[in-house]
Amino acid sequence: MNYMVLLVLHEVERLEQVLDAWEEAGVGGITLLATTGIGRIREKHALRDDLPLIPSLADLLMNPHEELLNRTIFSIVDSEEMVDRLVEATERITGSLDLPHTGIIAVLPVARVHGLRRKSKKD
Repeated sequence: MNYMVLLVLHEVERLEQVLDAWEEAGVGGITLLATTGIGRIREKHALRDDLPLIPSLADLLMNPHEELLNRTIFSIVDSEEMVDRLVEATERITGSLDLPHTGIIAVLPVARVHGLRRKSKKD
């Protein structure tokens, strides 16, 4: 069974450490996105009055306040053991994810994967 592990990292200054920890845990590849949530925008500056009622991602990313952006990283792994290693590796950097303003990890089962290249011993 394959799993997609998604981490929304609130403390962006810890990004490099988390990426290194995931690689050390043995993950084959990591994708990184700049993201934000409506709660984070409201918490920092209240809801901007220049946003439409239902903002698009482009509307949110036009915000000049870079500190409002989280980082979302994700990877597809092939076992629950690897999921556990990624959670443990993340919490070594962030502390418990149950604490506020650390991050959120979600794990989704993946029914099919195409194009996933497994690391070989040569890589």
